[in-house]
Amino acid sequence: MQVTETANSGLKRELKVVINADELDGKLESRLVDLKDKVQIKGFRAGKVPVAHLRKIYGRSVMAEVLQEAVNESSRNALEERKERPAFDPEIALTEDKEEIDQVMDGKADLAYTMSFEILPEIELADFSKYKFEKKVAKVTEEEHQKGIEQVLSSQTDYQAVERASQDKDRLKIDFVGKIDGEAFDGGAGEDVPLELGAGQFIPGFEEGLTGVKAGDEKDVTATFPDDYGVDTLAGKEAVFEVKIREVAQPTQPELNEELVKKMGFETIDKFKEGVSEKLQTELDGVSRSRLKKDLLDKLEDAHEFELPQKLVSQEFDAIWGQVTSEMAQANKSFEDEGSTEEAEREKYQKIAERRVRLGLVVSEIGGKNDLTVSDEEVQQSLLNKASQFPGQERQVLTYYQQNPQAMAELRAPLFEEKIVDFILEMGTVTDTEVSIEELTTADDEETSTQDKSES
Repeated sequence: MQVTETANSGLKRELKVVINADELDGKLESRLVDLKDKVQIKGFRAGKVPVAHLRKIYGRSVMAEVLQEAVNESSRNALEERKERPAFDPEIALTEDKEEIDQVMDGKADLAYTMSFEILPEIELADFSKYKFEKKVAKVTEEEHQKGIEQVLSSQTDYQAVERASQDKDRLKIDFVGKIDGEAFDGGAGEDVPLELGAGQFIPGFEEGLTGVKAGDEKDVTATFPDDYGVDTLAGKEAVFEVKIREVAQPTQPELNEELVKKMGFETIDKFKEGVSEKLQTELDGVSRSRLKKDLLDKLEDAHEFELPQKLVSQEFDAIWGQVTSEMAQANKSFEDEGSTEEAEREKYQKIAERRVRLGLVVSEIGGKNDLTVSDEEVQQSLLNKASQFPGQERQVLTYYQQNPQAMAELRAPLFEEKIVDFILEMGTVTDTEVSIEELTTADDEETSTQDKSES
């Protein structure tokens, strides 16, 4: 095998690899000898078929396999011998000259191909012991604690049927049939459908038209589908809904008592209040961690400047852009509707793609140089946590991930990233600064993870 570097520019490399015809013929001969004991050919006893005869019958098909294996092995060896670190699988290009290919297949010419790739950049890691972080933290106030209790109680709201006219916050049970120009349309009918007035569950005008009705009433309600409605045939259309009110029920918030908290899984009212406080504090701690992590990733990006493998950037951009445009299409919106342009959005997401690739490479380098890994046990625990989020479907979730290596890799990646974050925080200096809940939870539109695939 002969390897010649034919291009070297920045991170881009191109190699020409030549495998001698005699070497290929030797591999073919070996495969045919092995095949001799496995085939049955009329007129020959088992294992007695001459190799020359096998070459005539199977030569080209076996040679195709030999060439494929030769390319795989030689390309791998070429990278190892040169100590190259490709950023992705090299692109292999064989000649397109049919006559030349036939010569190679017939064992009359050397096999030559080129392999093109980008290498991983050399990354000089920063001194993380010099990093200083301000970790903003907030404690649950009595006011927030009380709001949390009220929200939990609100989630336990029950409804009691009443004979009065409906009003805001009431829940109706209705049958309805929607028509456009007198014709019923798909998805425009329902029976015994619950509807909370004021919740904005239906198109504008529908709920408003059912304020003041009583059980047993029948009413035609006119409402117009929004121009950006997800179904093109309905967008912007005016519809008339023939509605029958089966029930009007008013909300009744339950009283906080021992019976209620036990139904929610708490032994006492005090335990319930403690649980609410702990949940709120956990949420605040999560926000605190996210903001600290954002600061850390910003520092990593600013401290590590190097050329990026453009194919990795392109792949990342394509993944992001595909998701963005898919969501825009589902919402039936354009960039102009959002006060932007496609050109501006492409530039924005191009920068995000570059950030993710840069941070991904830095994170990987830190992990590699410090022997940081994610154990199979940690991945398994993450999988169990994921499955627990789908009550009743745990087995299906487990099976899906276990049968999909890519899905399992997506579980491992954030675990690895968090391990890197912890490593850097332990090396640096972290100072807690207590702030108000409002200051801590102020929305931050920038991403906080190299793994997220969309931005809010």
